[in-house]
Amino acid sequence: MDSQHRPSPDSEQQTTSRKQKRGIGGIGWAVIGAIFFGSLLAIGILPRLGQKSELQAAVKEASTVPSVNVITPRRATGATKVELPGSVVALNQTTIYARSTGYLRRWYADIGDRVRAGQLLAEIDSPDTDQQVLQAKAEVVQAQANVSQTRANLAKSISDLKQARANLLIARQSWERWQVLVKQGAVPQQDADTKYATYQANLASVEAAQNTINSDSANINAAQASAYASQANFQRNIVLQSYKKVTAPFAGVITARNVNTGVLISAGNGNTSTSNTNTSNSSLYTIAAYDNLKVNVSVPQSLSQSLQTGQTAQITVRELPQRVFTGKVVRSSNAIDPTTRTLLTQLEVQNSDATLRPGMYANVKFAINRANPPFVVPDSVLVVNAGGTQVATVTKDKTVHYQKVAVGRDYGTEVEITSGLTGNESLIATPTVDETEGLRVQPVAETK
Repeated sequence: MDSQHRPSPDSEQQTTSRKQKRGIGGIGWAVIGAIFFGSLLAIGILPRLGQKSELQAAVKEASTVPSVNVITPRRATGATKVELPGSVVALNQTTIYARSTGYLRRWYADIGDRVRAGQLLAEIDSPDTDQQVLQAKAEVVQAQANVSQTRANLAKSISDLKQARANLLIARQSWERWQVLVKQGAVPQQDADTKYATYQANLASVEAAQNTINSDSANINAAQASAYASQANFQRNIVLQSYKKVTAPFAGVITARNVNTGVLISAGNGNTSTSNTNTSNSSLYTIAAYDNLKVNVSVPQSLSQSLQTGQTAQITVRELPQRVFTGKVVRSSNAIDPTTRTLLTQLEVQNSDATLRPGMYANVKFAINRANPPFVVPDSVLVVNAGGTQVATVTKDKTVHYQKVAVGRDYGTEVEITSGLTGNESLIATPTVDETEGLRVQPVAETK
């Protein structure tokens, strides 16, 4: 029985071969599966590993390049209001000096008094001037008497000339008759010569009378000129005598009185020195017109082209917070002050109620339309050093570059940039000493 159920060698080999084939097939499929899943893992993991590497590199680079906040300059509006300090001055103000020497008899106006044109302000007692007037008047009378005397002399000379011509005519006729008688032998030649000599003497008398008339005419002209000179001197002294009364040259307010009754006044403008301590060469009064006032304003050079004659402005003073005065630009100096770089501009303002006073400090507000408005940036972007006023910009290649600029109006937290910017720059909001020229930075737009 054992021999019947024992497998043959051939069947055993076949069985072993089938088992080996089944074993080899399972391992293959396992290897293939492992390769397939490995490929899938490689496709998904490797890109992530690369991205991670790049991210790490970027983080590393960002950690070494500093970040800075940047802003872009903005354009200012075309219409703007400018407030400038001004000084109120009188439209017409003058200092009054004495033109007559003497003692001050009396004064009639004091500081703060409103006076009209021609009003009497003071009187000066000047006896010297009075005597000079009397002397000048006497000289006029004397000169007029001299004119009358020379005219009388001229009249007498004319009468003498007529008499001399009559005598000449008689002498000529007598000489001519005696010439006829001499030819007839009725009279001797000597008698005829005597008549001729008489004729020649009368001819000389006529010439002398004519010369006297010419001299008297010249004397009349000289006497008349002397009379005119005496009259002019008399009128001059009358004018000087009128200066004894000091009057107001125009309507206004007395702002200063510098003399008292009894002081000795010396004619002049206060520049004459004197050793007499009781003599006053200073001004008597200072008067100012208040109805119209001027306001002097120093306009910066950057705004000088924007102001035109006739432009109006609002004028306020601290002491009158509820009042707003209207001024009009009437003139300017047309020249920039090289020291302050400003243009002196004058405005005229009505002050009929005398509310404003000369010497006041005023604020002048102009409304200006600018054709090319400047840029406006925060004041924190400015860097002021030996190179001037600059701003730190970030270029396209993300490096720091310092740009020189010109500053205009200062608004406190912001300033105007009149030149140096195009408007497309990225400005470092708060530059520090660490942001040097050419430094590579990472710009971060600042949010508002």
